[in-house]
Amino acid sequence: MSNVTVVQPVKATVTVPGLEFDEKADLEQSPAWFLDGTHSVPPWTPLFGWFWINFCRHGMQYGAEKLSLPTVKGWDWRFKNGGGYLTVLLVKSEAEQRQREVRFREAIRPFVEDYDSLWRSQLDEVLGLYEDLKTLDLDKASNIDLLDNFERTINVCRRMWEVHMYMMYGTFTAYILFENMCRNLLSIDDTHPLFHTLITGFDNKVLQVDKRIWEFSRKASQMGLADVILASDGKDIASRLDASPNGRAFMEEFRAFLNEDGWRMQRMSEMNLPTWIEDPTPPLVNLKQFLLKGGGFNLEQERAKLTREREVAERDVLGKITPDQKGWFTTLLRLAQKSGVFSEEHDHYLDLYTHALMRRSALGIGRRLAAAGTIASAEDIFFVVPEEIRKVTINPDQFDLKPVVVERRAEWEAWCRTPNPPVILRDGFDMDQAMAMLVKSNDPIALKVVVGSMPVVRPELKADLHGTCGSPGVAEGLARVIVSEDQLAEVQPGEILVAATTSPSWTPLFSFIKGVVVDRGASLSHAAIVGREYGIPVLMNVFVGTQQIKTGQRIRLDANLGALFILDK
Repeated sequence: MSNVTVVQPVKATVTVPGLEFDEKADLEQSPAWFLDGTHSVPPWTPLFGWFWINFCRHGMQYGAEKLSLPTVKGWDWRFKNGGGYLTVLLVKSEAEQRQREVRFREAIRPFVEDYDSLWRSQLDEVLGLYEDLKTLDLDKASNIDLLDNFERTINVCRRMWEVHMYMMYGTFTAYILFENMCRNLLSIDDTHPLFHTLITGFDNKVLQVDKRIWEFSRKASQMGLADVILASDGKDIASRLDASPNGRAFMEEFRAFLNEDGWRMQRMSEMNLPTWIEDPTPPLVNLKQFLLKGGGFNLEQERAKLTREREVAERDVLGKITPDQKGWFTTLLRLAQKSGVFSEEHDHYLDLYTHALMRRSALGIGRRLAAAGTIASAEDIFFVVPEEIRKVTINPDQFDLKPVVVERRAEWEAWCRTPNPPVILRDGFDMDQAMAMLVKSNDPIALKVVVGSMPVVRPELKADLHGTCGSPGVAEGLARVIVSEDQLAEVQPGEILVAATTSPSWTPLFSFIKGVVVDRGASLSHAAIVGREYGIPVLMNVFVGTQQIKTGQRIRLDANLGALFILDK
């Protein structure tokens, strides 16, 4: 008998070893797994999925444990067909809940006592890690140094998610506690216009970046460059500007701005698109849209109005709170008001920035592997996972990953054609029970960012679609359905944006559209927060808006009623 052991090869399609969705085992662990439609639609590429599933999962459990959240220990995550599926890890006994609640009261004190200093210290740490990663010249580095940079990028991603979820859980838990007080004392929740008034009218880094782009649009006009920009397709703006002395001077200043604030991609939760630093087309398209719109930066006027309304509402509401409850109510109000600011700023400083650096490090290796023939092109690196990168990077000429890439790319393309189901349930477990499980967890990220509330269907309205209110108001106009970031330049003033979700790179659109309809979203998701700051209605969790609404159809959205009407059929 031969002593040779035949080893079966690992399937190339395994992306996140140990965390791929296993229907039998995982439905035994939990009866409900929810698709993160906010972040994993369209499906993730394998390399990005590996990063997200491993470290968002780790960060959520880290943050929940560091704060000792009384009812939930974070989330567990699985990868399925490019989608991220999550389930909450409940604290199972009342005795443990009581023990954790005692620790939570102590752990939340830094948020209550000096939130701004806490956020600044966490942010300074992460920004320092970023600067260290950027010191390596990837094209001149040795293969060993390239791999070392990639490993340090993995560690930075891990630390980013720890900071991310510690801050998010602390901030958003206060938001839920404030909502609970509002529900008990004022009979309102976070879908009520008064609640929205109390938490809007605050500046943040994402809005500051948008203002800088608007200022560049004014500068382009002053330098006589507006006609060139308006006559150019988005992809040609940079080259047309670079063709003249005035334009080159403008682009030199614009690229300096991008080197500081352009560490982002059009999609927040991926790494397979160019950063603004690599390709300035997206922010230049935003600049062109500001030129087309004309006028001032209306967000400043809108924020001033919202601030005045908020201050009036605060005085009115605080006048109704009894003296014994006013202190805690005010404390939670101030923290809840930080939620929208943090939600947008963490996107800029944490998610987008880290993902841009993940892309930078991966492409550095991708170029080296492509040169050695290990993969066909640098972008093929997004279909390779870290275990394989570690295997081949030091001596790439000894290995061939092209068959793995071909198989994974074909599977990813198939995922993109077949949407993942929004929830996977154990037999006998229904959606009402699944939502009850989320409510029991009191997990603020599940309830207020990723999954959100389910729409209430009201047959008497005879609406075509039902959703939940992210920002109050009513709007009627032509629909513009956007299914990918490269369509953003198509959005015209006065239209109603219809999308699966939105992210910070979409924010300038909110200055000239009438309203927003998103398939997925919750009260602390991007579309809701920015919609409130711009004073336009946002309807969320319609689930099939991008499938049932067509560009050019006239629609009316009533966010107050949670209803959408298709007027052209």
